[in-house]
Order: sequence, then structure tokens, then C-alpha cells
Amino acid sequence: MPTANAYAAQSEASGLAPLTIERRELRGDDVAIEIDYCGVCHTDIHFAQNDWGMTMYPVVPGHEIIGRVTAVGEHVSAFQPGDTVGVGCMVDSCRHCEPCQQGLEQYCLEGPVVTYNGIDRHDGTVTYGGYSDSVVVNEHFVVRIPEQLDPAAAAPLLCAGITTYSPLRHYGVKPGHKVGVIGMGGLGHMGIKFARALGAEVTVFTRSPDKVSEAEAQGAHQVIISTDEEQMQAAAGQFDFMLDTVPVQHDLNPYIGLLRYDGTHILVGLLEPVEPPLQAGPLVMGRKVLAGSLIGGMPETQEVLDFCADNDIACDVEMLDIRKLNEAYERVKKGDVKYRFVIDMATLKGTAS
Repeated sequence: MPTANAYAAQSEASGLAPLTIERRELRGDDVAIEIDYCGVCHTDIHFAQNDWGMTMYPVVPGHEIIGRVTAVGEHVSAFQPGDTVGVGCMVDSCRHCEPCQQGLEQYCLEGPVVTYNGIDRHDGTVTYGGYSDSVVVNEHFVVRIPEQLDPAAAAPLLCAGITTYSPLRHYGVKPGHKVGVIGMGGLGHMGIKFARALGAEVTVFTRSPDKVSEAEAQGAHQVIISTDEEQMQAAAGQFDFMLDTVPVQHDLNPYIGLLRYDGTHILVGLLEPVEPPLQAGPLVMGRKVLAGSLIGGMPETQEVLDFCADNDIACDVEMLDIRKLNEAYERVKKGDVKYRFVIDMATLKGTAS
């Protein structure tokens, strides 16, 4: 089988180091891709360190992949060698259930096959992600990168971008709506840009006064310090939507109070139990909704790339030498990146083991 140079974690405490991995032979509906860039998502850290107790080692993270097509299977017609393409969080699904038929593969009733730490539906092997120099992916899960986009800055659009774009589109955010964005990290700064581009009035909620100027520079019309009770009380009942990008447990109750009647609070970062408990009274009394959203399907992933090209939107990135990946993980955990690391895969050359 073909081999690829990669960076992998061998255990929850090992950190990441060079590893030679195997990639599958090209199937008839596959696209072979030479990887140029790969974003670093906080989910990568969770899997590398087995924070969720489900990691299969060795694990090669990375699901924000940008590269160039090097070969295609005999049945592939949508792509050809030389095309600049992307691969996001999924590489397969059942394709026949209702969500899949509607282009919502992320909600596949049999479970989507994730880009890494998943199980290939055909041969039972474990999937390896984009911290590598090449990948082979079914054409259905490959997207085209518009020429107007900087390929490196486009990488995080395949996770952070689609994660924030999809719920805004699904719930119909439009001019006249007031949208609150909670958190100012990789997801939050993209949420600001998308909500603004959709015509909404955007308010950022942050615990840090130091982020006020940053939020305004990203396009926020207003910034509220969430620990300031007076500011929070003054905003009560004003918002149509809250886009909550915070990935750790936090008190949702104050934000539910900021929604107008029929308002919707959308979770895109939290996968743990809600703690402290949510008071149901304000939901019932205001017909408010607490919702969740997971990335987007393949049609919508292509849509967000095209939307960004048409509206001159890109993720703010810091380029990364893969040899500094473990240091970058520590910086991500401290929130010390604005706002997404992207690995320059050219730095992988000569590091194989």
C-alpha cells in the first residue's frame, strides 16, 4: 500500500511525533490529494490526549485539509489532477438514510465516518487525518476551493467556518436580526464575520475587556462584557439568536435571559452536560429554543466556501511549522492564538520516522 509521512500521537501522554502511515490504494470513486495545509482544531487536541476516552492509537489528527489532486479513480468526473480541493470533518456516510439523501451527511443515521479516528466502511481500517503529506478520500466528501480564497486561510473554513455558518443559515439569520456571539476564539470570530455578512446586527459576549477592540475589528457592532451584571441586564430580551461557541461548561441561564420571545440559543461548542442546570421557566414563558448544531453537510460545506469567496471572508490564521505542533497545542489550550493555527505541510518534509 502507498505510504505517507505524518505526525501522530501514540498515547495520551506521548505528544505528537513523526510516523509513517499507510494510505489505501485508489478506489474507483476516490481522489488522491497531496496536502498543502491543515488547520489545527481544538478537537484534534481532545483526540490526541484522549480527553473523551475514545481515541484509537496511533491517531493522526487533522480535519481542515487543503491540497492538490494528484490522481482520481476511474469513475471520478468532478475532479482532475491539479485541482485545489478541501476535505473537512467527514470522509464517508451511509448515503442512503434520510439525512444523507438531504445532503446532511453529518447527521447520518448510521453515523458519518470521521476524517480521523473513524472506521472505514469498506475495509474496517482506522482513518488517519490531515497531519500528513497525502490522503485518499471518496470524491463525494471532497470540496472545491474557489480561486479567490487563500488556500491556507481557507483550511479552517472546513470546520470552524462551516460550524458557525450552518446554524446561521439554518435558522434564517437575515438583515434586521440581532445576533449575539458568545466567545471570541476560532469559532467565534468566524461567527461574527458570517452574521455580519448576512446583514445582522452583531454583539460579541466575552469575559475579557482586552478583547473589545479585537471583536470590533472583526466586525462586531457592540461588545458586552459577560461578567458585568449591569451590561448584561441592559441587554435583556433584545436578541433573536445567540451563537454559543464556548467549548467548556458555562452558565447558559444569563444568555437565555437576553433572548427576545421566540429567540434561539444555539450550541456549537459544548458537548458536555449543561452545568449549572438550565432553568426551564424562561424557555417556557418566552417560547425560546435551546438548540444544537453540528458542522454541515457536503452541499453546505461547498456553499460556505463559495459564500466566503463572494464576500471576501477568510479565517485569521497563524502559520505553523509542524515541528512546533506540541508547543502549538499548549498555546491553543491557553487561548494564545488568533485565531487558528494552520500547518504548512512543506515543513513535514524530512521529518518522517
